[in-house]
Amino acid sequence: MTMKSSIKDIFAGKDSPHQILFFVMLVFGIVGLAASFVLSVEEIHLLKNPDATLSCSFNLVLNCATVMQTWQATAFGFPNMFIGLMGFPIVITIALLGLARVAFPRWFAIGMELGIAFWTLFAYWLFFNSVYVIQVLCPWCLVVTFSMTMLLAASSYYTIRKNSFGLNKKTLEVLKKFIDGGYYQMLIASWVVLMIALVILKFGDGLFG
Repeated sequence: MTMKSSIKDIFAGKDSPHQILFFVMLVFGIVGLAASFVLSVEEIHLLKNPDATLSCSFNLVLNCATVMQTWQATAFGFPNMFIGLMGFPIVITIALLGLARVAFPRWFAIGMELGIAFWTLFAYWLFFNSVYVIQVLCPWCLVVTFSMTMLLAASSYYTIRKNSFGLNKKTLEVLKKFIDGGYYQMLIASWVVLMIALVILKFGDGLFG
């Protein structure tokens, strides 16, 4: 089976739900890596010339240069985007292995879920700091945050379906009904809409000024 036909089967619903999830992980792993790479290049430009106008600096609100100069941008003692350069290739590798139908052991699935959950929380910590503390947004950081949201959604779906955390039968049935009823997907979409609404309510016309 060619890669082209495999992708067609995924969108046609002919493949397993797990294959679809790994395809989602692959896409957003690549998107997150691309955003991290661009941010890393911009960081180098800023280090060479603190007064440089970066490609991701559009106005007073959407200005990654301003965000890069805050302490939150180096929360672990080095630029945050370097974490993405290290982490997203791991996600891409996991996704490719999943698409190749490699059977992951339970401990691996748990580690994947916890790792993605931790870095998603970190991404949202940065997001809320940007919105309410720094009050300036980094466009590429928003791309990373959205990518992490989708990665967490996909990995959580996988671990629930596989019951990686050994949930009791009753709890597992409730969660599966929640997913099968489309409520899980609705929850994710509602969360994304809520985050967009928070940004619009906070900055309003300043986003486009």
